[in-house]
Amino acid sequence: MPDVTDRRAPSRAASQFAEAVERLRGVSLRPEVDLTEIPAPQRIAPHSVALSAEIATHLDEDPLATGRFVVLFDDDAPEAWDGTWRIVTLARARLEPELASDPLLGEVGWSWLTDALHTSGAAHRALGGTVTRVVSESFGTLADTDPSVEMELRASWTPDGDDLVDHLTTWTDVLATVAGVPPVPHGVTPLGHRLH
Repeated sequence: MPDVTDRRAPSRAASQFAEAVERLRGVSLRPEVDLTEIPAPQRIAPHSVALSAEIATHLDEDPLATGRFVVLFDDDAPEAWDGTWRIVTLARARLEPELASDPLLGEVGWSWLTDALHTSGAAHRALGGTVTRVVSESFGTLADTDPSVEMELRASWTPDGDDLVDHLTTWTDVLATVAGVPPVPHGVTPLGHRLH
């Protein structure tokens, strides 16, 4: 019997990915989050989408934190992922200078993510990542400039299933925590921004 498959029709994997991305586009986030779709990496997985976020409490101020949320999908389930989906994230913020020498800064930063994932119920596995601090000191003609400290939290994990909304909202909550913005109280639904 001849093959009558319409080759122009999207594959099952492409449809599954498109549906998951559409659910992400419909999520309502806390008002401090400005989320934008950006070009996604092309060579890591057959399907990907990337979002960039900034946290700001006032429209005219510099962001308190920035980050990226990347969703990868490979129907072949790469062994390192332990699944067909992979979320790769980055959260970066400037901190108070006195935190530069805090030996627990890395552990605390990592706990912000693990606690948020646990509390939100965003089921996942194969979680890994790093917390980096960068201390900048100025010299010479810039010697009067105060030292600055930046923290960067990079993490990736495999979600259980293709409903990624809880993972995105959890990550934006972590980004807000890194920025020093108070959490949204439990049971309160934010009337905030949507993806643009």
